[in-house]
Amino acid sequence: MQNLLDFDAAALTEWFAERGEKPFRARQVLRWMHRFGESDFDAMTDVAKSLRTKLQASACVVPPTVARDTLSTDGTRKWLLDVGNANAVETVFIPETTRGTLCVSSQAGCALDCAFCSTGKQGFNRNLSAAEIIGQLWLANRLLGAEPNGDRIISNVVMMGMGEPLANFDNVVSALNLMLDDNAYGLSRRRVTVSTSGIVPAMDRLRDACPVALAVSLHAPNDALRDELVPINKKYPLKELLAACERYLVKAPRDFITFEYVMLDGVNDHDEHARQLIDIARQVSCKYNLIPFNPFPNSGFGRSSAARIKRFSQILQDAGIVTTTRKTRGDDVDAACGQLAGQVKDKTKRTQRRVVPINEVSR
Repeated sequence: MQNLLDFDAAALTEWFAERGEKPFRARQVLRWMHRFGESDFDAMTDVAKSLRTKLQASACVVPPTVARDTLSTDGTRKWLLDVGNANAVETVFIPETTRGTLCVSSQAGCALDCAFCSTGKQGFNRNLSAAEIIGQLWLANRLLGAEPNGDRIISNVVMMGMGEPLANFDNVVSALNLMLDDNAYGLSRRRVTVSTSGIVPAMDRLRDACPVALAVSLHAPNDALRDELVPINKKYPLKELLAACERYLVKAPRDFITFEYVMLDGVNDHDEHARQLIDIARQVSCKYNLIPFNPFPNSGFGRSSAARIKRFSQILQDAGIVTTTRKTRGDDVDAACGQLAGQVKDKTKRTQRRVVPINEVSR
């Protein structure tokens, strides 16, 4: 059975054409699946009965299965989704006064092994399929009670969950296409954000294929420290990364890149680090999003104090750089940034390695 959640509009149209169906039939089914959240072909009342019968025999609409549904005291909601073979990923909905943001995962685990990230410490198993990625949005809309003709509950999507989105490029782009499609979720490119640790060739591909808003996990202002915290920097150092950011801005829906910067006590939060970030901002149009570190067991890191974060932020703001500090949401249910871990059947054996103590990380 073919899971139709695996197809964006172009792929679904091709699949229908191979079966002798006209393009408008694909658009009809696409709307039913994504705008109305329908999984029962018999309920797609404006689709020809003969086609509905064919679809019942050869296709399905199947999102990941909810293994656990957890609600934080601040209203943040986290779902643990079973994706088979002892793997589960996490999806988080963050409600705010003016918007609702869904944080979507792209991989079971992550191969990049950033030093401070709970997902990376669990190792890596596999990429999620397009159906498993867009299925998180499909499922969240249904579980949150979204009405197809009402106000959106989910107004923003961020690819900041488990995994490195650009390491699963084709499936992520297929899901992004659906998020933007007026026959599906109809989100604007400004309201869909992909976060990357800095896979430079894939950043260029995304710019050409589907240029949504871009966030870069920076976390260090120089190569020596970033090599330790974000190992992909050894392959694509800051000079190459910043050049890719400049190229991305040619087609980006915003005129800046968001640099994410997790605040690690005594590691990357010195005044000198802030001054080095000012130099970076002179090279690339950007804003900084400071993220208080969210602890997890055996991380080896601590969170910078509120006073230190405020001082760090002030240095950047005094230089005229837009700087925000992310409000920690959902940390009581391990749904905050950097805490997502899910359940990963690790292929990398990373979980058998020791945690690097803070005093071994280069300053």
